[in-house]
Amino acid sequence: MLKEVLLGLLAGAGVFTVGILLGHFAIDKGSSLPEWSRDASRDVDESIIEKFLAELDTNEIKENLRELTKVPHMATTPGDEATVDFMLKRWQDPKTGLDSAWREDYKVYLSFPSKTNPNKVSVVDPENKVLYTAREKEKAYKPEQEDPEVVQPYAAYSPAGNVKGKLVYANQGKMSDYELLNQTLDLTGCIAITRYGGEGRSKKAINAAKFGIVGVLVYTEPYDINDGLVSESETYPHSWYLPPSGVERGSYNIDFGDLLTPYLAAKDDTYRRPKEDITGIPPIPAQPIGFEDAERLICELDGDDAPDGWQGSLNCTYKLGGPGFKPTSPLNNSNVHLDIYNTERLENSANVMGVIRGSVEPDRYVIYGNHRDSWVHGAIDPSSGTAVMLEIARVLGKMVKEVILNLKGKWRPRRSIIFGSWGAEEFGLIGSAEYTEEYFSKLSERTVAYINVDISVFANATLRASASPAAQSVLFTASKQVNAPGTTKSVYDNWIQYFNRTSPNYGIIPNVGFLTGAGSDYAAFMHYLGVTSMDISYYYDTRKTKARIYPAYHTAYDTFDYASTHIDPGFTSHQAVARTAGNVLVRLADSLLLPFNCSDYAESLEQYLIQAVTAFEEKLAAKGVSMESLKKAVQLFRETATKLDRLIRDSDLAKETPLKARRINDQLMLLDRAFLDPLAFPEKYAFRHVIWASKSSSVPTFPGLADAVEQAESTGLKEDWDQAHKHLSIVTQAIAGAAHTLDDVI
Repeated sequence: MLKEVLLGLLAGAGVFTVGILLGHFAIDKGSSLPEWSRDASRDVDESIIEKFLAELDTNEIKENLRELTKVPHMATTPGDEATVDFMLKRWQDPKTGLDSAWREDYKVYLSFPSKTNPNKVSVVDPENKVLYTAREKEKAYKPEQEDPEVVQPYAAYSPAGNVKGKLVYANQGKMSDYELLNQTLDLTGCIAITRYGGEGRSKKAINAAKFGIVGVLVYTEPYDINDGLVSESETYPHSWYLPPSGVERGSYNIDFGDLLTPYLAAKDDTYRRPKEDITGIPPIPAQPIGFEDAERLICELDGDDAPDGWQGSLNCTYKLGGPGFKPTSPLNNSNVHLDIYNTERLENSANVMGVIRGSVEPDRYVIYGNHRDSWVHGAIDPSSGTAVMLEIARVLGKMVKEVILNLKGKWRPRRSIIFGSWGAEEFGLIGSAEYTEEYFSKLSERTVAYINVDISVFANATLRASASPAAQSVLFTASKQVNAPGTTKSVYDNWIQYFNRTSPNYGIIPNVGFLTGAGSDYAAFMHYLGVTSMDISYYYDTRKTKARIYPAYHTAYDTFDYASTHIDPGFTSHQAVARTAGNVLVRLADSLLLPFNCSDYAESLEQYLIQAVTAFEEKLAAKGVSMESLKKAVQLFRETATKLDRLIRDSDLAKETPLKARRINDQLMLLDRAFLDPLAFPEKYAFRHVIWASKSSSVPTFPGLADAVEQAESTGLKEDWDQAHKHLSIVTQAIAGAAHTLDDVI
């Protein structure tokens, strides 16, 4: 279906281009302009944006969320398939649907717990008598938790296994945490209990195995998620905080995309590598538990006091473990026993796609996406984003079908809008299954931008956005036109109150974060395909809570009741996200000139350069490596960005050949692609963007350079310093190359 749509769009684009060329030279200059010429020079109409914003309905968003969260819809389950049908029905509605909608099917490699033999965590004495058993399911406070389709908490992609050993407490499961334990304890054969945060899920187990540990437990520390609250009377359903039995499920893998088909779409007949070749998943059994069970285990441990930074809010002083429990404990001389029965198998999964075809440049696409699958009911993650996307699509679908009086006809965006509802993202499939199939890669070359609204509302305090620097300006423009709920301010002015920075060019502005990791569906678009991307949500006031994320994240308590009672009771924050993200979408799809600003990109590169020079210049100079070429490359980028800005400012593109606007738009659209280097990070799957790739260094600067210098410092090896020099050259030449794409044609 997608191939047919793309062929149709490309054919339309070809006719449009030929028409421009023939018309430009064949029309008598004294005659009136043909209709296609007026369409080609048309810019975004502010009255259309006002109409769009006015028609976004909070009640529609609310009812979308209610429908989406009726049943659990983990990827490939009957609940997920019902959600596919619901999305298709909405997008194929004859009155408010899209021009066309379809499903793309895949066969993906997923991990599930056994329905008949649930995973167990217990404490057993030397004769294997069970002294304590952790909960297998979360406590039910509402009917939703009693649904038989609520999946048992588990660590997806943890291997099955039956292991037992003395318990130790390993903080966040970082390498440095295990190294500290290893200084005084023999960790061989032990079970480690760790808390979420500080290190990726799978890395907690991967790191542990390097020290001979045979199994890992992971719990949500109430200090990190609940502001220290631990009692049932203070947590859900009485507040937004996580109840003691709440367990965060999750995918325990590092690489995004289908694990058996890296860089390929996971179709029925796709080549699949042997399971033994998979990397980035736990080599030892792992299992998440609630903090009530964690308290029972941690507070019985023997050994030295854990460091101050490892302490938490459970009702005891955290110990490291003897290994094992203290002599006075009823659990003394016993082992923690993990019985894990996870299995991996191939299952069918679908993406739901829909399109509104562009009127002038149908071969240029703005993609708006959100994943559909959840661990349980998933009201906040991801259904708050899906509910918003459905409402944006409904309003735009209706607008292209009706006569708009002030236009004396129908409106249709200049460029094509593609909506995507992705499947199996919770399992890490935010790469190959969705985006690297042959025609999706081709589509990416014509994609203007990707807008991601995964979790649309974490809480109801302020907008929060991460994006390519090129998209900062359109985010600001859109947020200035939307009222912040519960205030008399715009979303923009409210945003400044919570997240701001001082810009050398603009003064105090909202802080737009960088897309430096693979945290959501934007990952493949930004890091692998180089498509200018952004991630938009409404967030909580971090001055009032230490919660690392909303407390019910990935638990059985993330329900419609939780969202409508504790997160956004009036759904006004959902509407603010819909208006802001939708405004950005319309501007990207309908502006004559793409609303990107390459000078904002230059500012970000300059800030990165300052950090790099401060942190690394002297160290590199001591090894005979100069950073002058990097400084010159950043300066060149600034100069060409300024030159392009001047050209845009001095041009009246509505009165010039449409090909000039097309040429400038291509420069803006392809800017992030210019930073791709497929050979820069051979050890990092699907990371090709040399500015925004993930990194381990804490220095906010160019990732390859930062990691390479810090590695060289730690080892002192010549080959590692050579790698630092290499990464300096990689980023220098990428920036210089990107600068040349902004310059005039040769």
